[in-house]
Amino acid sequence: MSDELLTRHHDGGAAACAQAAKGLPAPPSLHTLIVTCMDARIDPVALFGIRPGEAHVLRNAGGIVTDDVVRSVTISQRELGTRTVYVVQHKGCGLATFTDPEFVAKLESECGAAPEWAPGSFADPVESVRAGVQRLQDSPFTVQDMVVTGFVLDLETFELEPV
Repeated sequence: MSDELLTRHHDGGAAACAQAAKGLPAPPSLHTLIVTCMDARIDPVALFGIRPGEAHVLRNAGGIVTDDVVRSVTISQRELGTRTVYVVQHKGCGLATFTDPEFVAKLESECGAAPEWAPGSFADPVESVRAGVQRLQDSPFTVQDMVVTGFVLDLETFELEPV
């Protein structure tokens, strides 16, 4: 999709978005935050049936609980009152197709430098979700009364499998 086409899509939907968000407070009304993969096939709004103002959504490659995710969850909890966190990864994720050392070597070869961040590849989404849930639970910055639930999404059926 070109920038022009994307801009046209935005122009066509901006009024509806503005109307849906009008008057809503910043804290999500369901006190919920969803961490998921950036995979374009995943629509967290449709997947969970949420509406504007109901939940925060954090997306990154793999739905990995990184330092920045812990930062965002902490701010969401301590400043905006969220208490429920869903960590959602999926079967067939691109992060399962390479290893961190392979990707870092590729970047060093192509870019002349290694990244300061870990790519976050994983072989098993169940284990990766468990690790992400545990990282949030172990963080000294997240609130103690939060409920963290992990899921693996099947992109064929869109069933959520609890972890």
